[in-house]
Amino acid sequence: MFKLTSLNLNGIRSAATKGVEAWLERSAPDCICVQEVKAQAADVAGRFEVLAGLKGHFHFAEKKGYSGVAVYTRHEPSDVVVGWDGGEFDAEGRYVELRFDTPKRKLSIISSYFPSGSSGEERQAAKFRFLAGFEPHLAALKQKREFVLCGDINIAHQEKDLKNWKGNLKNSGFLPEERAWMTALLADTGLVDVYRQLQPDTTDACYTWWSNRGQAYAKNVGWRLDYHLATPAIAQLARTEHIYKNEKFSDHAPITIDYDLSL
Repeated sequence: MFKLTSLNLNGIRSAATKGVEAWLERSAPDCICVQEVKAQAADVAGRFEVLAGLKGHFHFAEKKGYSGVAVYTRHEPSDVVVGWDGGEFDAEGRYVELRFDTPKRKLSIISSYFPSGSSGEERQAAKFRFLAGFEPHLAALKQKREFVLCGDINIAHQEKDLKNWKGNLKNSGFLPEERAWMTALLADTGLVDVYRQLQPDTTDACYTWWSNRGQAYAKNVGWRLDYHLATPAIAQLARTEHIYKNEKFSDHAPITIDYDLSL
């Protein structure tokens, strides 16, 4: 089995103080895709290049303490692709793709962090620009290779993907336009929401993010914002899923899926 985890760290240094490395040693994934590293190369050097025996490959944001993604892996990639748009969003450190190609197969593992629009209209507009450009990027990539994209997508797709859906119809993350984008992405590209393939009906058990306001975590008033999106051939190999909630490394929970494949 190939064990693949995704986790928004909300700061790698913060998550480290909360025990994420010890958990990685116990859970022993083959790869973990992380988002919101919130660090620069100098911060990572000598401390976070390797976690629990997994080597990290990074895309840092230009702005300090902001965004940033990585894939940590115990397998050596054949290539590493950093960034996807060559402009606005690459400056924000939102995409790193590890390729594990053989003569018989082209396979990528991608960590991506979609923009949040919750801070206001300007960032929501940026989020819509990201979505508009990212769908054709994924569609083109799917024509060339198999992949799994793991990440904090910052969209709860359906009513069952968040606790208080009625109260969030006008809020970023559950806007009709965002949800329609997600529906179209899956329909038009054929990509598969792997968690929902394995667990089509869960509600309270599916959440991966909780607000720090009020008692959201204690009351499980959550959202499903973290996804594995896979090409159909890879999605067919998904066997089991697990959202780990016994410890809290950030405001997100890690989601792990086991795939019946080998790198």
